[in-house]
Amino acid sequence: MPILKNRYCFTIIFALNFIAFNALAQKGSYIESLKTKNRWVDSVYDKLSRRQRIAQLLFVRAHTNKGRAYEDSVAQVIKDQQVGGLVFFQGGPVRQAALTNRYQKLANVPLLISMDGEWGLGMRLDSTISFPYQMTLGAIQDNNLIYKMGQQVAYDFKRLGIQINFGPDMDVNNNPNNPVINYRSFGDNMYNVAKKGIAYFKGMQDGGLLTTAKHFPGHGDTNVDSHFDLPLLPYSRARLDSLEEYPFREAINAGISGVMVAHMNIPAMDSTKHLPSTLSRPIITGVLKDSLRFKGLVVSDAMEMKGVTKYFPNGDADVRAFIAGNDIIELSENSDRAIKLIRRAMRHNAISDAEFEIKVKKVLAAKYWAGLNRRQTISPVNLSADLNRQSSKDLVQQLSDASVTLIKGNSTTLKLNPFLKTAIVSIGVDGPTVFQQEMAKSFPTCRVFTVAKNTPAIELKNILTWLKRYDQIIVGIHDTRLRPQSKLDYGTDVKLLIADLASRKNTVMSVFANAYTIAGLPGIEKSNNLIVCYQMTPELQKSAAKVIAGTLKPTGKLPVSINVFFPTGTGMQ
Repeated sequence: MPILKNRYCFTIIFALNFIAFNALAQKGSYIESLKTKNRWVDSVYDKLSRRQRIAQLLFVRAHTNKGRAYEDSVAQVIKDQQVGGLVFFQGGPVRQAALTNRYQKLANVPLLISMDGEWGLGMRLDSTISFPYQMTLGAIQDNNLIYKMGQQVAYDFKRLGIQINFGPDMDVNNNPNNPVINYRSFGDNMYNVAKKGIAYFKGMQDGGLLTTAKHFPGHGDTNVDSHFDLPLLPYSRARLDSLEEYPFREAINAGISGVMVAHMNIPAMDSTKHLPSTLSRPIITGVLKDSLRFKGLVVSDAMEMKGVTKYFPNGDADVRAFIAGNDIIELSENSDRAIKLIRRAMRHNAISDAEFEIKVKKVLAAKYWAGLNRRQTISPVNLSADLNRQSSKDLVQQLSDASVTLIKGNSTTLKLNPFLKTAIVSIGVDGPTVFQQEMAKSFPTCRVFTVAKNTPAIELKNILTWLKRYDQIIVGIHDTRLRPQSKLDYGTDVKLLIADLASRKNTVMSVFANAYTIAGLPGIEKSNNLIVCYQMTPELQKSAAKVIAGTLKPTGKLPVSINVFFPTGTGMQ
């Protein structure tokens, strides 16, 4: 009886949470809310001093994996400065819930809690669900699945007391060697990027979450990571308007609530030497606000990044970001200094009082839209279960199934005989994989082989000798790194092994890595059967196994161009 009672309580709590989630989905958009006068916003604004109003524009960093001293230091900043919001990074969900409750009690005006969660809470927090990377989603042909993912992400964020997701990434990744965007983009086709970004943010916003398209005006064709230096975007204004800006323009027209501005030097839009776009009034106010008529929240990329502090140190960047038109200044190196410097700039009429009022009221309106006009406490009861719902896990598998892309072969060439001697080879790993375990269910006379990234040539020769004894070979190429980069970190001899196996007619190859890595595997294009799975997750390994076993039809299309053999849009069925 006690077990039944606990299950009943869980059902009631989950149902109440779901009702609250749906209630949020029924209200109008944040952008629409800005058109009407808001008594709560006006009342709060009128009670704040100028210093406190400036503080509402500052968002500071928070973690739950750095110990009590760090947590206490953030608490002191909130208490002393009364900043507008927090950006949570690595940690755990239960700890974050407790810490958010603590921090909210210290704020006179409730904090707007945010997180970079492009693929959900799992991007930052342990013990939570990670949805597929955006490159993986870019292969999916049913955008309704991506909308559903947005709804699930919104539920998770709201359940954990987070009101803003700094996503989706709406950069067009037309540089395969991009060190910072890459797999975080939906691909190199601007139309596909726009459609999928809109589906994702609409799902989140319909679920009551504020969203932020990034990194305006487009960080996809850079070869420098703005975390470490200032990238140069050397293209013409016509090219930028027609390509890089396209997804952002479409997102604005579709009602996105926020846009994050990148740290990039763009001479065609502002010729000021070494000036990041984050600090450019012609770009933010002139293009984003005036030309594109964006009325929502303009958020700076992190102000602690070298792309902005390299040329504008000692708080100068914060003041310039404020004057340029940013509404939220994210992660200043020193928020107390930023408030003082902006206050001084205001005394020298850096911007008009009317523009300043609009900035602050947009932040307060975001708080109202997110329900922060009423104090909220995050319940720890069943938090872990709520954030690890079976419906979300099922959706991750659905998304994975829908993304699998067959770029060489067809249903006939894929058809293997389950009764022949079969070798199942996983490359780039040190032990058996989910892919091998799943494939073994369909091939009872199989043998499993694993090949590490830097296996010596003599061992590879022995493996090839063994493989000659098998009638058919199933190969998985795996990237075990946390972030799937454009080039595999395999030894030369291992790459030669892949080329050798690809030349055999009885081989099926699946790549559980960034699609761009295929360009760095000469000879793989000769494979009769080549499947792209984009990343090494258990779900995608199961998806590939289903395709090879004949129980799943591969419907994905390449979201990026790999080389002349496999351009964007490639995908057999």
